[in-house]
Amino acid sequence: MKYWIYTLSLFGTLLGSLPASAQHSLEQLWQTPDLPTPESVLYVADKNDPYLFVSLIDGEGNVADGKGGIAKLATDGSVIEKEWLVGLDAPKGMAIFEGRLYVADITTVAVIDIKEQTLLKKIPIEGAVFLNDVTINSTGVVYVSDTRTNKVHRIIDDVPSLYLENVANANGLKAFGPSLVVGAGPELLLFGADKKPLVLAKGFAQGIDGIEMLAKRGEFIVSCWPGLVYYVSGDGKIQVLIDSQAQKINTADIGYDPNTNQVFVPNFFKNTVTAYQLD
Repeated sequence: MKYWIYTLSLFGTLLGSLPASAQHSLEQLWQTPDLPTPESVLYVADKNDPYLFVSLIDGEGNVADGKGGIAKLATDGSVIEKEWLVGLDAPKGMAIFEGRLYVADITTVAVIDIKEQTLLKKIPIEGAVFLNDVTINSTGVVYVSDTRTNKVHRIIDDVPSLYLENVANANGLKAFGPSLVVGAGPELLLFGADKKPLVLAKGFAQGIDGIEMLAKRGEFIVSCWPGLVYYVSGDGKIQVLIDSQAQKINTADIGYDPNTNQVFVPNFFKNTVTAYQLD
């Protein structure tokens, strides 16, 4: 019972204090072309000059061909270094902890020294088939999802272990405190320390890909790869912000700048990244 009270308090949804669901919108700011198969965007809050990392598959998403890499963009969309790092296979989700960039790369998690701009190691995940997203909590615990095996793995001190299993189509992840938010197909789930799922929102038209948590009331921006971006309110209601499915404009693993409320969307097969202002 204590866990449920803690969870509801954290997301600002205690009985009698549910926030009203406001309407939101996204206004396009810029678009950067010529990025080969961008899968994920990560906002990096550098104190001097914030920037974006973009994982580039540049080929098939499950083929170890050495063609993948990481691009570095300015927050205005200009390209700082298109080939900031090369030699990965099919990089997808990314997260940072203490100067190291962790990247899901098919069956391994690549660990990159950001300052030195070098690949330090690859951590193999036993039984992995299609590692997809990465998130890291404030103590440095790394979580990585495997969509094809319905599992979430945990890495502590570079040692991986199985954390969750039987999480259907586990993809997008967001860690905070002792909890983990997981995009599981059309549902947004919260797992506490007891690993019991709580449904935060459901009814997404496609499987969830990217998850970004906003500062207020446990609200989220959620993307679905085929071309959908949603706003998730603190009461679990969802609102479509982008539906580009008919135009076949993918919306993969999004990034978010909490200082400006800007959302960065990798458009996968269109080889672009598009920035939007969240209203």
